[in-house]
Amino acid sequence: MGKTMISAAVILLTISSCGIYNKYESDSTVPDGVFGSGVQVTGQSSMARMPWRTFFTDQKLQQLIDTALERNTDLKVAELNVGVAEASLVAAKLAFLPSLSLNPQGSVGRVGINYESFNLGTGAEWEIDLFGGINNRRRQAAALLEQTRDQETLVRTKLISNVATAYHQLQILDQQLDIITKTEVLWEQSLETQRALLENGKAYSTSVDQMEASLLDIRTQRIDITNNIRDIENALCLLLAQTPQHIDRNPWGSFNLPQQVSVGIPAELLGNRADVRAAERAIENAYYVTSEARSNFYPKLTLSGALGWTNGEMGTLNPAQWVMNAAASLAQPLFTQGKLRANLKRSKLQQEEARQLFVKTVLNAGNEVNSYLADCQAARDKASLYQQQVAVLQHAYEGTHELMVNGKATYLEVLTAQEALLRAQLGEAANVFNGNQALIDLYIALGGGAE
Repeated sequence: MGKTMISAAVILLTISSCGIYNKYESDSTVPDGVFGSGVQVTGQSSMARMPWRTFFTDQKLQQLIDTALERNTDLKVAELNVGVAEASLVAAKLAFLPSLSLNPQGSVGRVGINYESFNLGTGAEWEIDLFGGINNRRRQAAALLEQTRDQETLVRTKLISNVATAYHQLQILDQQLDIITKTEVLWEQSLETQRALLENGKAYSTSVDQMEASLLDIRTQRIDITNNIRDIENALCLLLAQTPQHIDRNPWGSFNLPQQVSVGIPAELLGNRADVRAAERAIENAYYVTSEARSNFYPKLTLSGALGWTNGEMGTLNPAQWVMNAAASLAQPLFTQGKLRANLKRSKLQQEEARQLFVKTVLNAGNEVNSYLADCQAARDKASLYQQQVAVLQHAYEGTHELMVNGKATYLEVLTAQEALLRAQLGEAANVFNGNQALIDLYIALGGGAE
């Protein structure tokens, strides 16, 4: 008896060492230098902790984001996927309980005499989870549920980012349209001046043609910008799950994004970014798949029983009686054509694949933070230069136009000054947009917008 108990203990210890009962413990870490060597890391809380309503202060933008979060079809699908995962987890938990079935039977026949036979029975079957197969499937379902929730958060975060980006694109297009419209007025004045000089014999018809061609080019640019505005509005309406229509918005520069940038410590990526969390959940799920593959090598113990009421095969001859039976079965895989070993090998490889994808996700996150920080800094560095350039070119254009009126400058000098000023004005507007867009991207890259 003692040897039997010792043998059983050794078997259980061996099984336990195989890891089929062990719970997943995360060993995933984020390298200290994941943001890059040029990024200063502080212990301050990351700006990703800032709720999106605090980050985006434009009330009209907030209304658009609220509408998108309520109506967007991709987000609704993600929410439905969470519901499916929750149902799968409930089913996995109920697998610990026995299954019951009702099996009524009846027959009518004649063997010399007429007879009727019936059997009202219930059956039960219960798999005893000795080797962790059911428990590992439950843990898989729980990990998949958390991964699905992280994916829903990721969809929500991207949706907020896409709505904000489209809104800012509309604002910068409005700004560019305003610049083009004002430029068109100035160039019309220059064209009228050149025509007057032509009538007075102080200019050639070629100069008038050149200026008119430049003015026509400005008008085509205005049409292009107007068309781009309509395209962005339609794309934003699609995010809002509504028909194409005008998007009400505040003018460019009506609000400012936060100027203080705090990336926090790299380890915060694990808790902030939904894609990083989902990648680790994938490792957890693969871990339990491997554990289940190991448990399939061990026997399965199943208890079954039946309880019923029958009148026997010859109902007219036998009285009704109760029927009960119980049984236990132990099924041990012996030869499965290598399927169990193949499944275990495949699950181990998938677990390693999930681990590599997690590393890739973390490195990609750090790369994004580094790039967007650099974009923010570059936009700030260029801002004052653009302001100075616009001021200088504005003064140059006004002086050149005055010289042309007095016959001391050619039309080519005026055209050059006009085009240079327009490029600088559009460049300044684009730089402001690029800086704000980089700040939005940085906010999302750090895991912001999840609330």
